[in-house]
Amino acid sequence: MTGLAPTRCHWAQTDPLLAAYHDAEWGVPERDGRALWEKLMLDGFQAGLAWITILRKRDAFRAAFANFDPVAGARFTEDDVVRLLGDAGIVRSRAKIQATIGNARAFLAMQAAGEEFSSFVWSFVGGDTIVSDGQTARAKSPESEALSAALKARGFKFVGPVIVYAWMQACGLVDDHEAQCFRYNAA
Repeated sequence: MTGLAPTRCHWAQTDPLLAAYHDAEWGVPERDGRALWEKLMLDGFQAGLAWITILRKRDAFRAAFANFDPVAGARFTEDDVVRLLGDAGIVRSRAKIQATIGNARAFLAMQAAGEEFSSFVWSFVGGDTIVSDGQTARAKSPESEALSAALKARGFKFVGPVIVYAWMQACGLVDDHEAQCFRYNAA
């Protein structure tokens, strides 16, 4: 049966970029704090939009936001906000841009307080990926609600429980691949 395409989650079958993202990234456990933060920022920008829009703009986002270096992002000023609002390569939402800058500051405040972002995030799932039944679709979970509240308490914006759940799926905190998908329970 060589040459047959693998069976993927239904959402990843419509576009080659989505398929590549699904196969190599989505649901792969991410343990690097900076990478987790970057993906959370991108999920915040995705709110109200299709994920493919963010994937197509991801390189432009990285260029615009200093490769999502929280130290650099925390130094952004109103001049940077104006610059970013003029950047057609990204989603030009003042609220989302300002949230990303503020979230860089919140990330650094956590570090300064001795909270490592990856350990903090993974503590909400007991340190291991939660594997779903592969059949039940959900938009949020008790874990995403708790993590959302904890992030908000630390000053993060655009981290509601639905955004946080999508991010948890993307970063492998939750394995929500469909049961027939070749990636289901593969992490």
